Amino acid sequence: MDQGIGRILRALEETEELDNTLVIFLADNGACAEDIPENVTIDELVNKLMIARSHTRDGAVVRFGNNPDIAPGPEDTYQSYGQAWANLSNTPFRLYKHWIHEGGISTPLIFHWPQGILQRGEIRHTPGYLPDIMATICDVTGAAYPQDLDGRSILPLEGHSLRQSFNADAGDRPPMFWEHEGNAAARIGKWKLVREYPKSWELYDMEADRTETRDLASTYPERVADMKKQYEAWAQRCGVLPRDKIVALMRSQGVTKAFWEDE
Repeated sequence: MDQGIGRILRALEETEELDNTLVIFLADNGACAEDIPENVTIDELVNKLMIARSHTRDGAVVRFGNNPDIAPGPEDTYQSYGQAWANLSNTPFRLYKHWIHEGGISTPLIFHWPQGILQRGEIRHTPGYLPDIMATICDVTGAAYPQDLDGRSILPLEGHSLRQSFNADAGDRPPMFWEHEGNAAARIGKWKLVREYPKSWELYDMEADRTETRDLASTYPERVADMKKQYEAWAQRCGVLPRDKIVALMRSQGVTKAFWEDE
């Protein structure tokens, strides 16, 4: 990845376009707490689940499994590091990739644009999420977000431009919503409503408690009800399928628990 990013930046420097190019970089969202299941074969990982490769691009055989004698990291290894190391990687945030608590959605985001961003090396605390990237690009380039393509309607833009945060922390922004396999959240101002499926909704003050250790849902039931209503409106608008329906469908298809439901 470092080499690939370096080649892109070098090309921009050689064409004298680096100063006038907005470079956006963000990391993956949260450490993965999943172990390679002991009852899953290499054939299933490669040919059925299609989440691994049997050989590297150079033809070397990939070594599978969490063998302590094999150092993880090279292209010819496929390993997992479980909840303990994932917890360390996400410290101090709760949970991991796959969930919507901060350990599962938080990622650093870097904007580099010398001609468009005056400040250098500063940190912003204004929250954003992936749909904001499209809105930001449209804002910076002056491009109009289309309403249709080849006669087909396109869903409206959900994101909010982060350009206002380039030179200083911005103020209020529209609500943000997430859903992944029943795990869900709504962020409105400093408040975050979050659910670890199939548990109840939790409420946190993200300015005072970003580590999500003090659930305030019972203290502010009206706020919970209002944010839940806004989340449900978003889910309906964006076509989010209820997790219960998906679980029921997977069961009817005979899919094993290991592949569709968390422990």
